[in-house]
Amino acid sequence: MPLNEDALTVLCERQGKHSDFVFTYGGKPVARTTTKAWAAALNRAGIQTFRWHDLRHTWASWYAQSGTSLQELGGWASFDMVLRYAHLAGDHLKGAVQRIQGAILAQPETETARR
Repeated sequence: MPLNEDALTVLCERQGKHSDFVFTYGGKPVARTTTKAWAAALNRAGIQTFRWHDLRHTWASWYAQSGTSLQELGGWASFDMVLRYAHLAGDHLKGAVQRIQGAILAQPETETARR
């Protein structure tokens, strides 16, 4: 799995915290998380109404907005499943709209357009 600089930074910051494992809690490896542990972490962070599964949706949306092939990176079997996860915000389209700003008005007037 390719990693970006943000992910590598997190991993490097974790290096040396434990001799064998990257992610630990109380000196023990995090093999899985429970609903109770997730709720406690959200509470400590002051976050309400956020599900573990929301992380996958957020990741998929960010990747889709960056133009990445989600089906390959996300491991989904079909494009329909990709669409279930990738909830896109309209903000990422503003750049595309701005790139064509003035394209029509900059065109010389044609004989057909004058009629």
